[in-house]
Amino acid sequence: MTIALDPAAFVAPGTAWRRHGLVLAVTATLIAALFAADSADLARLWWTSTTFGHCLFIGPVIFWLVWLRRRELAELAPVGWAPGLALVMAGALGWLMGAAAEVALARHLGLVMMMQGAVVTILGPQVARALLFPIAYAFFLVPFGEGLEAPLQQITVAQVMPLLNLAGVPAHVDGVLITIPNGYFEVAEACSGAKFVIAMLAYGVLVANVCFVSWPRRAAFMAMALVVPVLANGVRAFGTIYAAHLTSVEAATGYDHIVYGWVFFGLVMAAVLALGWHWFDRDPDAAWVSPAVMAAAPKAYRVTPLLAAALVLLVASVAPAWAAVIAGRETPLPARIELPDVPGWHRAPMSTAAPWSPNYPEADHFLIGRYQDEAGHVADLAIAAYGRQRKGAEIVGFGIGVLREEDRWVRVEDQPAIAGGSAMRITAPGPVERVVATWYRVDGVLTASPVRVKLATLRARLLGGNQAAVALHVSAEGPRAREAIARFVVALGPLDRLADRTTGQR
Repeated sequence: MTIALDPAAFVAPGTAWRRHGLVLAVTATLIAALFAADSADLARLWWTSTTFGHCLFIGPVIFWLVWLRRRELAELAPVGWAPGLALVMAGALGWLMGAAAEVALARHLGLVMMMQGAVVTILGPQVARALLFPIAYAFFLVPFGEGLEAPLQQITVAQVMPLLNLAGVPAHVDGVLITIPNGYFEVAEACSGAKFVIAMLAYGVLVANVCFVSWPRRAAFMAMALVVPVLANGVRAFGTIYAAHLTSVEAATGYDHIVYGWVFFGLVMAAVLALGWHWFDRDPDAAWVSPAVMAAAPKAYRVTPLLAAALVLLVASVAPAWAAVIAGRETPLPARIELPDVPGWHRAPMSTAAPWSPNYPEADHFLIGRYQDEAGHVADLAIAAYGRQRKGAEIVGFGIGVLREEDRWVRVEDQPAIAGGSAMRITAPGPVERVVATWYRVDGVLTASPVRVKLATLRARLLGGNQAAVALHVSAEGPRAREAIARFVVALGPLDRLADRTTGQR
């Protein structure tokens, strides 16, 4: 009689963990090296960005969460498990989509998902279930949440103004600008509290898992963890302006940057933890892993750890290989482009008192010029054209477009669309105000939506469409700015034809 036995059954648990752990470490290192540019980009953001500085603590927290489960893990036998490749495939696809559309968030998320998939594939379903929360918590390694800044700016302003009125401080608000008798303040993106909310989300999820068992209590704690920092940031902003009212703008903002900021946020974190302390319901001595996880792992789809690692690396490597193939696609542009002649309008000298220009440092062509009609309306036209978009040369991105990073111009508010273009009111010291209307043309799509730009870019890159991309800005100064822009756009004619002529398509 012949009996088939599983060789893994004769491997001591400690030996299996050392073998699988070493394979996992090497595989993770190779994945990080394979996507070295994104790995370095993540590290740079964690280290330099005040919004995402909390990500530096996520890795140690994950290690701590795994350490808490060490006794239960010691009773489990890691096994290579082929279905874990599904998560690696999903991450590789997400990274490819991000590379094609030039969306850093998708690339970073895809990289983290491939790492998570490597854990599941090399350690197996039992270990993955035991480590479900630490594996899922790795999503907080991905910098996200910048889209919260604009709405939180408005929420902060809505909190500050009643508090200033209650304190008897004469104040006037215009968009995100708050003026008091001895100065004015911009509730900027950095002051919106978005960084606090993003960090508090990661903190709240951790506390909800570690300190609570009841899901209603977890939900209540999460609600408090997100609401309290928003309210606290409004108080912080009010305190800064009130201090400026009593002293000076310089003294108040200096105090704000030194004492407030992360020190203030640390106090908020402690306050949230203190408020939730009374309702903690997890037994400190309770096991971290459910007994159901300890059941025998399924024998189907098992593979050796080396084969599991090879499959992970093979699947992951398909994404950059495909990205390299499509990266070379480019639509040839004319060697020279010129601003159009606009019926009823003639060229005029650019403003020297308050010059403004959109920021497209890597555009293949960039032009800007001023026009004036017989009625005295003045409008500026800016055109940026790309033969293809690539990393560092996107038509939509942080610090690209209407406002650059650390610009002297600041956004006051978003206004209703003008002729289908997004409209933004900006101001510069003087004060000088300007309205800027924006359109984009990518692969036959004329839109004002950055999301549609990314989708059109993705389609063009993957399916071999028109790689050219054009940004159009029409802007004007003063109280009649919107009227001037509307009249000039009508005189320009169809903007899609203008964009296509710029790239030599018509």
